[in-house]
Amino acid sequence: MRLWFLIPLLCLPTLIRSEDYSDVTIVVRGSETIASTSDEFICATIDWWPPEKCNYDQCPWGQASILNLDLTNPLLAKAIQAFSPLRIRLGGSLQDQVVYGTPNLGSPCTPFSKVSSGLFGFSQGCITMERWDAINNLFVDTGAVVTFGLNALQGRQQMSRGVWGGAWNSSNAQELMEYTVSMNYPIDSWEFGNELSGSGIGASVGSEQYGKDIIELKSIISQLYGNSRKPLVVAPGGFYDQKWYAKLLDISGPNVLDAMTHHIYNLGAGNDPHVANRILNPQYLGRTSDTFRDLQMMIQRHGPWSAPWVGEAGGAYNSGSRNVSNTFLNSFWYLDQLGQSAKYDTKVYCRQTLIGGNYGLLDTDTFVPNPDYYSALLWHRLMGKGVISLDTSGSSYLRAYAHCGKQKGGVALLMLNLNKNMGFMVSVRNDLNINFREMAGIQRDNSFVHGLKRTVSWVGSKASDGLEKREEYHLTPQDGNTFARTVLLNGAPLQLTEDGDIPSMPPILVPVNSPIYVAPLSIAFVVFPDFEAEGCER
Repeated sequence: MRLWFLIPLLCLPTLIRSEDYSDVTIVVRGSETIASTSDEFICATIDWWPPEKCNYDQCPWGQASILNLDLTNPLLAKAIQAFSPLRIRLGGSLQDQVVYGTPNLGSPCTPFSKVSSGLFGFSQGCITMERWDAINNLFVDTGAVVTFGLNALQGRQQMSRGVWGGAWNSSNAQELMEYTVSMNYPIDSWEFGNELSGSGIGASVGSEQYGKDIIELKSIISQLYGNSRKPLVVAPGGFYDQKWYAKLLDISGPNVLDAMTHHIYNLGAGNDPHVANRILNPQYLGRTSDTFRDLQMMIQRHGPWSAPWVGEAGGAYNSGSRNVSNTFLNSFWYLDQLGQSAKYDTKVYCRQTLIGGNYGLLDTDTFVPNPDYYSALLWHRLMGKGVISLDTSGSSYLRAYAHCGKQKGGVALLMLNLNKNMGFMVSVRNDLNINFREMAGIQRDNSFVHGLKRTVSWVGSKASDGLEKREEYHLTPQDGNTFARTVLLNGAPLQLTEDGDIPSMPPILVPVNSPIYVAPLSIAFVVFPDFEAEGCER
């Protein structure tokens, strides 16, 4: 028994710490999957905000909008290509003030400008067809999967404060789509409107009229795309309102609306001093499960042909939190959101933003990845579409999620330790065989095991000893500072190469029957390639 632990300890340099630990057992119920995501579950947004967009005496958007982003920056292309593919949603608050510079626009194609009387303090803005070409060329070159948000206020009139009425004028949008089809740009999905559902944000439209307009959009797409693959129709891109969403499905009818998008900003305002504490509060994080569950059930009752998507989620609203959203700490919120939403059949989760504001996966000025970029990339590469149920004994501060493995089969496990002082020694069991051999021979009270738990942050072995191995990816902040902008993978900083390439992210290989140690305030992805999960083999 002692030699069994000594081998990995001698073969891999370890971080030595002195900290308390707690034993946790996770039972993976791999006999069936409980939900599924999509191949492009990981999604990021690019917004319309101009440099003049400011909150709390800061203006964090710079040159990061659809209209002014440097599309030639090689770091941008490499960051997108690394996902192979990454879904990108183009849209945001100013989406319903955008017109498209087609030949029949009938007015000059000018960008947004500050106007006190305009929605969100800005005038109408326009995207030229030259800019549309450049954007689509980048996405074709990088293999991105594109969701584009259309202006759903065009042609309507403001009836009262915040309430808009009348039918949608589709002519300008149809011309954009006609041009897009003529250029063979592979738009995956057209999204209708942004935050106009329910009481709306800035503006709202009734669900009955909205449903009729979506029927028109579906008809336009059917006509323009003919016998070729037709893009999905996605809506409404707002905050979930059960009655409004249900009526939208009832009015639009079967097989019209392919996905229902909703937005999540559950951490509060960007200047809220409690954002960081909320991220480390497991009870607070768990509240959004109610939204995911309710939306899933509503779709099952009113429109089972549709699917739930998170169309925009940035944690803290109003451009994110200056001191939190771009740091390691935010990955606890982000990855927990991915895990929670996936359990309720969410097919796509779009992070606000790829670049722009304080919550970008990439730094707005340098295009260098922030910690959440690497969290997203690891999820995309390791966590498959099939979602597996699990049971956890022990502290609520260890959040855990299981999926079918993506590249090598088996099972992939994500664990988030929200505890600042307590590490967790995790035993993983298989409900198909509760005497899973991974547990064989472990004596939890053994004095050597006890000492090992208190001194090493993770244990691994690369020795060719003939034992089955698992892969471990441990994420920790640089210098132990959760507000760090640099993340460590298995103790090594994740940084771009000299050529600006995304670094390789190799795991450590660990004997499958050794314990998993998850250090305080750390994140662990663990892949069991040989884990028997019947639900993943169907």
